[in-house]
Amino acid sequence: MADYHWPPTDKCNLIGRRISRLDGPWKSSGRIKYSYDVNRPNMLHGKMVFSPHAHAKVVSIDTSAAERMPGVKAVEIMTEPGKEVFWEGHEVVAVAAETEEQVRDAARAIQVRYEKLPHLVSDAAPDKAGDHTKQLAEQTDGNPDQMLQQAEVVSEGEYGSPVITHCCLEAHGQVAEWDGDELTLYASTQNVSGIPGELAKANIVTSADKVRVLTPVMGGGFGSKFGADTWGLACARLAKKAGRPVKMMLERDQELMAAGARPSMYAKVKVGAKKDGTLVGWQSESWGTGGPDAQGGAPNLPYVVRIPDRRVKHTAVLTNIGPSRAWRAPNHPQMCVITMSALDDLAAKLAMDPVDLLQKNIQMTGQLSKTYSTELDKASELMDWKKKWHPRGDKTPGPIKKGMGVSIHTWGGAGHPSNCNCAIQPDGSVSVSLGSQDLGTGTRTVIGIIAAETMGLPLEAVKVNIGDSKYPADGASGGSTTVGGVSSSTRRAATAALNQLLEKVAPSLSVKPEELEAVDGEIRVKGNPNKAISWKQACAKLGTSPITGVGQRQRGNDDLISSGVGGAQMAEVSVDTETGIVHVDKLVAVQDCGLIIDLKTAESQVYGACIMGVTYSLFEEKLMDEQTGRCLNADLEFYKLAGIDDFGDIVVHMMTGPGFDERGVIGLGEPPVISPGAAISNAVANAIGVRVPTIPLTPDKVLAALEQKGAVA
Repeated sequence: MADYHWPPTDKCNLIGRRISRLDGPWKSSGRIKYSYDVNRPNMLHGKMVFSPHAHAKVVSIDTSAAERMPGVKAVEIMTEPGKEVFWEGHEVVAVAAETEEQVRDAARAIQVRYEKLPHLVSDAAPDKAGDHTKQLAEQTDGNPDQMLQQAEVVSEGEYGSPVITHCCLEAHGQVAEWDGDELTLYASTQNVSGIPGELAKANIVTSADKVRVLTPVMGGGFGSKFGADTWGLACARLAKKAGRPVKMMLERDQELMAAGARPSMYAKVKVGAKKDGTLVGWQSESWGTGGPDAQGGAPNLPYVVRIPDRRVKHTAVLTNIGPSRAWRAPNHPQMCVITMSALDDLAAKLAMDPVDLLQKNIQMTGQLSKTYSTELDKASELMDWKKKWHPRGDKTPGPIKKGMGVSIHTWGGAGHPSNCNCAIQPDGSVSVSLGSQDLGTGTRTVIGIIAAETMGLPLEAVKVNIGDSKYPADGASGGSTTVGGVSSSTRRAATAALNQLLEKVAPSLSVKPEELEAVDGEIRVKGNPNKAISWKQACAKLGTSPITGVGQRQRGNDDLISSGVGGAQMAEVSVDTETGIVHVDKLVAVQDCGLIIDLKTAESQVYGACIMGVTYSLFEEKLMDEQTGRCLNADLEFYKLAGIDDFGDIVVHMMTGPGFDERGVIGLGEPPVISPGAAISNAVANAIGVRVPTIPLTPDKVLAALEQKGAVA
C-alpha cells in the first residue's frame, strides 16, 4: 500500500522542482474572474457613506432624498444615530442603485449630522497621548540593571516604524446574490470556509449552509481580508432588500482609510555587551499606535536574540486612524527594526562587524541557532560581505555613499486545519477539492503537485478545486499556515484514494495491494516494473463507481508538517548625501521553510516579500493631519510604493536538503518580509555614518540625520 509520508526528494518527479503556476495562463490572459470582474445579470451597484470625522457621534441620518432618486433600490443604515464613529472612513450608510453614477449621487444626497468629538491621530509617544494609552506589558527577566551597569560597552537609541496600510491591489469587497433564502457571495477573501458562519451569526441567513462563497482567485490580502466585514454584511442585506444582486467594492481611498493598517511601533533601547561582543543586558520602553483599540498585543523584545537579562515595557496608544489588522508577519517587522538596529549600533560602538556580533551571540537565538549561523554564512557568501563591508561611514570621496546591513528573523508557519477530498474516476481523471483559497501565492499549484506526485501522474492530469465554501472546510489563509494545512490533507486524501485503487487492481496482477506502486502513469509491482498496467486501465476496473479518499490535517503533531523557521538577509545600498535618496542596490535573502513543494513559487514568495520590504523601508507611511484627523495620502499618488527603479538585484537562496527537508512542510509567506526594514536601515547607517532612527528612510530623514551629524553645512 502507498505510504502517506513524504518520499525522499531525490525520488520525486514534481515535489521540490521549479514548476509554473497552474493559474498563470488564466491570469495573464485575463480569463479568470476576480471579484471585481464579476457582473451578474440585473446587478445593482453599492456604495457607502463614510464619516468625514476621525471621532464623532452620529446625531441623525436622513436618507429620504436619496431614496427618491432615480435608480435607487435599497438603503442600509450601518451605524445607527447615537452611536460613535472612530475614524475618518468609518462606515455609516450603504445604498444600492442601478448604475455607479446613480449610486454615487445617492450617497452624496444622504444627510448625516455629526457631533464632533476629540481625536488623536498622531504617532504620539505615551507621555504626549494623554488618556489615549493602555499599558499592555511590563516584564523583567534576570537582573538587567546590574548587567547593564557592568557592561563594558553600552549603546542607547530610539528606533521605530510608522503606521502603514495593506494597500491590496484588489480592494476589499464582494458581489452578493440571493436565490430564495440562499446567498452566494463572490468575495475577495482569505477565508472562504469561514465567511458563511459570519453571515449566519449576523442573522442574515438562518444557517451557514445557506451561504456559498466563491473566490477562485483574489488580488492580495496580506492579513486584512479574514472577515466578511461590515460592507460584506451590508452588501448582503442590500441585495436581500432589493431582490437583486449587488456589487460593492471599496474605492482606493476607502481601502486605505478603513480596511486595516499595520500598527506602528517605537522603542527607546539600551543594550550592553562585553568588549568581545557578548551581549549582557537589554532594556526597552516601546509603544505603538494601532487604531481605537489595543489590537496587536505587546512585542517580544529583543527579537530573535534572547538576551537573558532584560526589562521590557510596552504601551499601546489608542488612536482614531482606522482599525489595525494583521499585516504579513504581525509585529515581526517592527520588532526586527528595533532589535537589529540597536544591535547594529552596538556593533558600530564596538568597532565590530555586525555579522560577527550575531555569530558571537548565535546561541541566544535558541533552537534555530545552527540554522541562523549557516544562513548568515550563506548570505555573506552571496553578498560578498567580507569584501564589501566597512566600518560605519563610507570614507570614499563623492556624494554617493555605499553601505551594508544585516538582519535575521523567525516565524512559526504551522499548518492550519484542513480537509480534502480526492476523487479518482473510472475514466482515469483525478480531482482534489478543498475549501481553501489562493491569495496569489501558488496554493492551487502546490495542491496539484502533491496529488500528482502521490498518484505518479503528470501535474496536468489532476484537477484542483478550491475557492468554494461547498468544498470540504479549510482554514483561513493567515500566519503562513495554508501550505502546511493543505499539504497534509491533500497528501493524506490522495494516498487514501490511491490505496483504494490499488486494492481494486491487485487481483488482476495476482499480487497483494501492498506490493503495488503508482509510478509514471502506471500501477506496477514493486521491483518488477514489467508487471504493470496503465493508469487508465487500472481506473477502468472501478466500473461505474468512482473512488473518494478523505484527508485531514492531523490535530496536534502532524508528521507531514512542522513549524519554526529562520532567515537571514543582507542589504547593500547607495545613499546620495546631497539629495538624501536611498537606492537598494542588492538584497540577499536566505530562507528555510522545511520541505519545499514548488521551488519556483517558494522563491517567488521571497522575491515578493523583498519587494514589499523595500517598499515599507523607503516609502510607505499612512500620513494623518493632526488638526482635522484626516488621512492625507489615501490614494496611490501620495501613498508611495516602490517602482522598478527603486531597487537592484534580489538574490534568493532557499535552504534545502538534509536538516531541512525531513522537517516537513512549513509556511513561507511571512518570514522573508520581516528583515528588509532592519537590513536596509542598517545599510544606510553603515553608508552615511549615522542612524536614521525610523523607517521609511525618506530623503528628508536622511538629510536631517546627516545635518545632525554635521556632515552637511
